[in-house]
Amino acid sequence: MAYPERDQILPEVPESIKSKMNSKKTIILIVVIALVAGFTGGFYFNQYRIAASPKNLPIVNKDAGEPKGVDFGIFWDTWNLLQKKYVDKQSLDTQKMIYGAVEGMVNSIGDPYTTFFQPQESESFISEINGSFGGVGIEIGMRNSIITVIAPIKGTPAEKAGVIAGDKITKIGDKTTDGMSVNDAVNTIRGPRGTSVKLTIAREGDDKLIELTITRDIIKIPAAEWKMLNDDVAYIQMYVFNKNVDPQFDKVAKEIAASNAKKIILDLRNNPGGLLDSAVNIAGYFLDPGKVVTLEKFGDGTENPYKTTDNGLLKNYPIVILMNKGSASASEILAGALKDNRGVAIVGEKSYGKGSVQELDDLPGKASVKITIAKWFTPKGVSISDSGISPDVPVKLTEEDINAKKDPQLDKALEVANNLK
Repeated sequence: MAYPERDQILPEVPESIKSKMNSKKTIILIVVIALVAGFTGGFYFNQYRIAASPKNLPIVNKDAGEPKGVDFGIFWDTWNLLQKKYVDKQSLDTQKMIYGAVEGMVNSIGDPYTTFFQPQESESFISEINGSFGGVGIEIGMRNSIITVIAPIKGTPAEKAGVIAGDKITKIGDKTTDGMSVNDAVNTIRGPRGTSVKLTIAREGDDKLIELTITRDIIKIPAAEWKMLNDDVAYIQMYVFNKNVDPQFDKVAKEIAASNAKKIILDLRNNPGGLLDSAVNIAGYFLDPGKVVTLEKFGDGTENPYKTTDNGLLKNYPIVILMNKGSASASEILAGALKDNRGVAIVGEKSYGKGSVQELDDLPGKASVKITIAKWFTPKGVSISDSGISPDVPVKLTEEDINAKKDPQLDKALEVANNLK
């Protein structure tokens, strides 16, 4: 989640963790892992016996899931050579070797959002979807082979320490991130609550590297809040599309409808996304029923349109949207839907461009794999992954603005809103 670093908040895992990320089953933001082939022992093992030990256990399910016409001999040849010749045989961990093989196979695809999760990582991932996890509170992803901050999460240690969207993480502690996968970065950043991690950051416009030491904490992600500006403008801030966003946004929408608000500013800045179903549901508050929110296009050429259902509680309010480079995934879908269907003006910066669909499938032993299965397009056919969402009114927010507690993007959005009828 793009992908958040995360700690060890592990609520009970649902019976089935099979879900479509940012799709009809589940999302998030955005992170990956790594290394070569293997199907949990899913190929015939040529009568090689392994001495049983707590780590070096016999191989089982040798033929389960074996595809036809694939020569997997090199895998078992290497396996046999390690078992036969490696100097410290007692240190070989059969399950760890299998996980490493699966990670390598997934990593070889080169897609930062297609990820293998070992059991503990899988539980952590589910806890994040549930809206609470431990860490410093940043969403990270890969940009030009560099670990990059998609967005700090509101109110978290990372935001308080001054981390901003677009920061490039060059070191975590004393480890360089050069060649590090996103998932490795996640695992290195996270740790017990109360402990600290040092991040070395390269920031656009700053010639010097920035070192930030951040104390980890339990991260509880808010979803949506609102307040009134200038007596008649409802200002909605949406922070993430997790499982809490639907009831929270419904409460916000009903309160706005009962207020004196005549216009709305929808702030999606630093919103790394989340559940596709929630993006579609929330779009329904602003649109007529039956409107296309996003087009999901698969590798075989088929496409699936997601449409609004009957709601429309806020559809008659003039709207302005705020976005920046920390706006990703489901937030881009919502913005694209309102822009294409209603011509809603977008103020700020170009969004991140995370427009792919992941599906999470459970594997034996409580492991799981998250696979990119489709890409998202706006109702007018703009690829979110390729193009992102461009602002109609570009406005930069500089570090000087932040330090001076100024927000020229919100000021411009309010100006645009005041001119709407």
